Amino acid sequence: MTLEILNYATAWPEIVLLTLACVVLVVDVFLDDDKRDGSYLLAQISLFVTFVLVLMSPDERVLSFNNMFVVDGLANTLKAFILAISFVVFIYSRDYLKDRNIFRGEFYVLGMFAIVGMMLMVSSASMLLLYLGLELLSLCMYALVAFHRDNSFASEAAMKYFVLGALASGMLLYGMSMLYGLSGSLMIADIAVAVSSGGNNAVAMAFALVFIVVALAFKLGAVPFHMWAPDVYQGSPTAVTVFLGTAPKIAGFAMIMRLLVEGLGGLVADWQQMFIILSVLSMAVGNVIAIAQSNIKRMLAYSTISHVGFILLGILTGNADGYASAMFYTLSYALMSLGGFGIIMLMARAGFEADQLDDYKGLNQRSPWFAFLMMILMLSMAGVPPTLGFWAKLAVLTAIVEIDLVWLAGVAVFFSIIGLFYYLRIIKLMYFDNVVDNQPIQCGRDMQIALSGNALLILALGLYPASLMALCVATFS
Repeated sequence: MTLEILNYATAWPEIVLLTLACVVLVVDVFLDDDKRDGSYLLAQISLFVTFVLVLMSPDERVLSFNNMFVVDGLANTLKAFILAISFVVFIYSRDYLKDRNIFRGEFYVLGMFAIVGMMLMVSSASMLLLYLGLELLSLCMYALVAFHRDNSFASEAAMKYFVLGALASGMLLYGMSMLYGLSGSLMIADIAVAVSSGGNNAVAMAFALVFIVVALAFKLGAVPFHMWAPDVYQGSPTAVTVFLGTAPKIAGFAMIMRLLVEGLGGLVADWQQMFIILSVLSMAVGNVIAIAQSNIKRMLAYSTISHVGFILLGILTGNADGYASAMFYTLSYALMSLGGFGIIMLMARAGFEADQLDDYKGLNQRSPWFAFLMMILMLSMAGVPPTLGFWAKLAVLTAIVEIDLVWLAGVAVFFSIIGLFYYLRIIKLMYFDNVVDNQPIQCGRDMQIALSGNALLILALGLYPASLMALCVATFS
């Protein structure tokens, strides 16, 4: 098969990032321990160059590599956010890794390979490419979770994540193999045609759908397939937790769009019922159990589960408005989670993780500015106006009401009110409790700027949400 120039042109961002990741890997071998900043800077330059290439990609739908790889507005938007968020994650991580003597180039190499996997997932038009991208992401994340080798909690978290992740991958592969057997093709477009034709394969298609939905629920952390999330979030180094809790969620959303919406859209009535159950359980379990947590990373893990429930609400509508609202919520949550874990890393220092709620008592007395930023982030996660989280929740609820699932919107509002408690509790600790730790907060100027920009962006988008919402709507128009 001859690959035309156009084929390579569509995948330039992935090709360049993969090449530069190999360059970082080789360069890091020859760097002394006191010069690891070179690997960091080279990784950041690589992400920036790839980001520019993504912005230069055409928005019209283009298929390449024998129709296995697709570039369109959805792919470009999600790739841009994945790269931008990963860029900020690397900024947040540098001081944290240095304080724990794990500042090594492998962190950035694994992160870059994981980003390549996410970008492949976003641009997949074939189940084969989708699975390869997912496995590339997963294998890198398994290694990153265990990156702090001397920490027993990190090793335990990595084992749990690996075992349950392998189970989810097996279920996904089994569902895909059934779809291949029923349609005779690995192409998502061909599967869509086979689903629409129906025939005697309807029951078998629905059976394959069950395995795929279960695997997707595992990857996103939806109840009842959420058991890995709290332990992995808590046990991982916070530099890994912030990466795990942000960009892969965007890739997971893309995976649902490609596989369920584009490939199995004809079975929307079947997976809509499954998503209703998953979303209600996720919102209920996530918000209720989060109240009982004293570890903030574990609390944010259950918070993530509840937010996944909201994302599924938008997707289950089965229409363009719902998909746009789910995308808006996913991007909003990624930005909020990025800032939330960024504050945890800001508070941490050598020998101190700042992962207990009591560690945030009296933060306003120590640093009024960072207490203000944390308040913005918590209010946004809770969905309090005029923050970005409010508009994200409103968009999803509006989409649900428009398809006459008013009772489901009511359930979502009810559990959102319950979720207010544990977010407002952090604000209460920061502003109304006496300070426990008088140690000065120290971090690099780059992290201060990035963290401040992160939180203020959420506030700005809350005041002017139309630009981000218009971007999401245009993607599915």
